[in-house]
Amino acid sequence: MLFDGVCNLCKGSVQFLIKHDKHKKLSFASLQSEFGQALLLRNKLNPTEFDSFLMLKDGIIYQKSTAALLIFRLLGFPFNSLLVFWVIPKFLRDIAYQFVAKNRYKWFGKQGECWLPTAELQSRFLK
Repeated sequence: MLFDGVCNLCKGSVQFLIKHDKHKKLSFASLQSEFGQALLLRNKLNPTEFDSFLMLKDGIIYQKSTAALLIFRLLGFPFNSLLVFWVIPKFLRDIAYQFVAKNRYKWFGKQGECWLPTAELQSRFLK
């Protein structure tokens, strides 16, 4: 999962995922990291836009609400109950996602620099 490293909402989401990813299926990198920037450029995505987190699974990049739902699927019960939202058309799910993404700094704030994981969490982060 690639996330905006200065966004407080994103940081909180990553910390939530680490806590609830009991089988350690997820690895993380900030979009601003060397890994994140290389992935964005390699896939012809804008390396300066961080308004969506990305899910890289089996070489395919998923964005916005689709990425979120895939992550909930990985977490298992009760979080995979949110998969009920698959029935909503993607363009509608993504409108809601974009609304939150555009307001996340206003609502949750941002840091001056990327969040750094603790030493014990380093193994879960890609560089």
